[in-house]
Amino acid sequence: MDRNYWEKIAPGYNDEIFDVLKNDTKGIIRKAIAKASSPDAVVMDMGCAVGKWLPLLSPSFKKVIAVDISAKNLSIAKKLYPALENVEYVRADLSSASAKFPKADVLLCVNAILTDSMKKRNAFFSNISSSLKKEGSLILVVPSLESWLLSRIIQRKYKIDKGLFNEKISPKKGLEKYNSIQDGNADIDNVSTKHYLQDELSLLLAKEKLVVEKIQKIEYDWSTEFVNKPKWLQTPKPWDWLCVARKK
Repeated sequence: MDRNYWEKIAPGYNDEIFDVLKNDTKGIIRKAIAKASSPDAVVMDMGCAVGKWLPLLSPSFKKVIAVDISAKNLSIAKKLYPALENVEYVRADLSSASAKFPKADVLLCVNAILTDSMKKRNAFFSNISSSLKKEGSLILVVPSLESWLLSRIIQRKYKIDKGLFNEKISPKKGLEKYNSIQDGNADIDNVSTKHYLQDELSLLLAKEKLVVEKIQKIEYDWSTEFVNKPKWLQTPKPWDWLCVARKK
């Protein structure tokens, strides 16, 4: 997932990319933002894409810094929300070790650290730490590896959407997938995407001097995983991880 990928996706972003804001039906992320908000604080949306969170952030903070790797994403966001005068748009590669960002009191990062490159992920987490002021708050959402595994187990056991899941792959491809899953990389729409274990997430943030205050599930309907969801399949539900942490 490099800049070219996101530039290509940008025009059809709403159709191509899962809408966390819409599917967080319990408003868990909204509540975390509300708790961290202040009329005197600066918030940075790291990986803002087409700016879905900006109308929520703008009234709650003194200034919003919207950062994304895609110039097309930022252009779309500007056109969608011209009335948000306290938003500054910055095009930057958040997974670059040489990138520099202004400091913020609050960081929001929703399903942006998805690259299957460990080197790039390490740089992204380092940039989060360096961009956050002391005692600042991080609101982070990432895909759950536990949820991905649960979905695959249920799919295989009950043969849900059988025609959509390829059971036969070459030995070479099988080895590639075996090595990928050991890094927590699993395919979403045939794109290798980083998923996180709960304890892994705590460890990653601790290494960046970020103290985890809360980790909880953002649960979704099973229709987000399966086309032909069985009526009996209700709970447990698939989920992303929401992590709230503070810079020490």
